[in-house]
Amino acid sequence: MSGHSKWSTIKRKKGKEDAKRGALFTKLIKEITVAAKEGGGDIASNARLRTAVALAKSGNMPSDNIERAIKKGTGELEGVSYEDVVYEGYGPGGVAIFIECLTDNKNRTVSEVRYILSKNNGRMADVGSVAWVFDKKGLVQIDQAGVDDEERLMDVALTAGAEDMTNEDGIFEIICPPESLEDLKDAIQKSGFEIQASEVTALPKNTVKLEGKEAVQMLKLMEKMEESDEIQDVYANFDIDAKIMEEVG
Repeated sequence: MSGHSKWSTIKRKKGKEDAKRGALFTKLIKEITVAAKEGGGDIASNARLRTAVALAKSGNMPSDNIERAIKKGTGELEGVSYEDVVYEGYGPGGVAIFIECLTDNKNRTVSEVRYILSKNNGRMADVGSVAWVFDKKGLVQIDQAGVDDEERLMDVALTAGAEDMTNEDGIFEIICPPESLEDLKDAIQKSGFEIQASEVTALPKNTVKLEGKEAVQMLKLMEKMEESDEIQDVYANFDIDAKIMEEVG
């Protein structure tokens, strides 16, 4: 399990997303709007929209909010026009950071990203400096406690397009190409397994081990970036002991 995945799992267990529901809803609305704009408002035929709506529902976003976001994306309602922007940076200890944003004002967004990095022991990087470190993948997480037959789970996953399945700290992580995520989820759920979390993510090809002060600084930087309305998703290739993550988280 990558350091970023461990961090996300720990936060989820501690209910950190609930404490930041306003920021989470803002990000989800942006994603739904852009997904509907690019691929249309039909969830059945728009995989990106389907994933975004599923995430919104899992976060208990009201259906009315979801419908309005879709209609703003398709042009049925007037709304803000967002565009995808990617920034790259370095954190404490030389950790690579890949930052995805949806913005209606690039100048405002890049200023916010640069400010957060500079105030938290990080810095901006040139385009292409760290993007190569990450691969886009679909990720499904399943609690081991709910799996009575690991071999059957693996068979279901591989048949549905999974590339790999690992188990660390009691969580099965199943990796697949991004375009296979929805089919993989459907197959797993139809086979009776309960999915704890799923997303399209960016997994690092290598990691940087952090300890002590640098580890704490890196996790605080992640918190600040995830709290920002300007930043949709942030990925980093840190490797930090789970005990430190629990304490900081």
